[in-house]
Amino acid sequence: MHRLAAGLLTAAFLAAAPAALPSLREQAVLQQSWLRHRLERILPALMRQYGIDMWVISSREYNEDPVFFSLVSPTMFAARRRTIYVFFDRGPDKGVERLALGGGSQAGLYEVYRDPDSGIELYGDSQWTLLRKLIDERKPSRIAINISHTHAFSDGLTAGEREQLELAIGPANRAKLVRAEGLALDFVALRTPEMASTYQALMEHVHSILARVFSNEVIVPGKTTDQDVVWWLRQENQRNGFGTWFQPGIRVQRHRGKAAQILQQDEAPIVIERGDVLWLDYGLTAMRLATDTQHMGYVLREGESAPPPGILRALENSKKMQDIVMENMTVGKTGNQVLAAALQQIRALGITGTVYSHPIGDHGHGAGPIIGLWDRQQGVPGRGDVKLLPNTWFSIELSSQTPIPEWGNQTLFVGMEEDAMVGPDGKIRWVLRRQENFHLIR
Repeated sequence: MHRLAAGLLTAAFLAAAPAALPSLREQAVLQQSWLRHRLERILPALMRQYGIDMWVISSREYNEDPVFFSLVSPTMFAARRRTIYVFFDRGPDKGVERLALGGGSQAGLYEVYRDPDSGIELYGDSQWTLLRKLIDERKPSRIAINISHTHAFSDGLTAGEREQLELAIGPANRAKLVRAEGLALDFVALRTPEMASTYQALMEHVHSILARVFSNEVIVPGKTTDQDVVWWLRQENQRNGFGTWFQPGIRVQRHRGKAAQILQQDEAPIVIERGDVLWLDYGLTAMRLATDTQHMGYVLREGESAPPPGILRALENSKKMQDIVMENMTVGKTGNQVLAAALQQIRALGITGTVYSHPIGDHGHGAGPIIGLWDRQQGVPGRGDVKLLPNTWFSIELSSQTPIPEWGNQTLFVGMEEDAMVGPDGKIRWVLRRQENFHLIR
């Protein structure tokens, strides 16, 4: 890794380059172990918690249920023609039966059914016929299907698949169908403790890449544009074997005389100048995990060694907001309850700010309780009414808006975002660490 000149950043951001990702083959072994843990530990407990005897998930190739990719091996990239997974709870002693009607066994995690007459893979009507037979034989009292008006992760059964399923299983079995929104939502949301160290390693890469981008390796004042930064990040992700789930975002804020400008990247490319305050939103994906981070940088003027005091205070306001949100994130509270309590404390301190934190994990905007949206500070019905659970991950995302005396009291936006874990004990902590000081660009 390019080493930054001493004094540009705090010591926390000057660590040696993180270790490279293991080979794809080694990653797959690790991911397969996570999948086994989730199917063997998490799924049975959730089915019993929600009173579900059988869970049916039907997906067609390239039109997969969102939960599909949390149920399959890392070498599975799409449903096989049609894949129907059936989970049947045989009780605490025998455990949950995992059946695949179409597709493979996922390295032995599913029992695969073939056409009994030909031995070939199930297809079309033969899949629905066998599903009816399985249901008739096992006689579940409640069959969960993924339909929800509130949660995308619980709404993966397409209209076409639902129509065929309901027709195939018959009127008596149709009466047993239930919408178990929490089952799919919690299965996608819950992590196993074994995943934590890998996620922490990914965050090491995130911080290392951000330290480099907020340096003269990437940004040369008066020359580099905001779009140069965005595409450097995209290219760096690819070079390191990472993917991305959103285009990196950058905001340039600057003061000219008595007027402050906030320049957005969807306009013409903006040349970064001395005295600019930079906000950067960046995430990567690897091993079917997503990160989401926002850091702030300052381009030093000639003769400066630090940002003006007013700008420093603005960063402190956002850090106080992060502390308050995390203090209120206790297991059993809903996202809306966390939001209301946090905003009350934030406003009592005289800070103007907005909270929009969210779960993260298998997806960047993950399954679980949302804690505000930038334009919904009064709470988010439905999505914000979900309770916080142990063994879940969150992006603590928010922003403050602070008048800057050195800018004629024009407002400075300071957006911060850092990923955190709610552990098995219910305590929340940063996955790695948060930004404590501005990144400084000379």
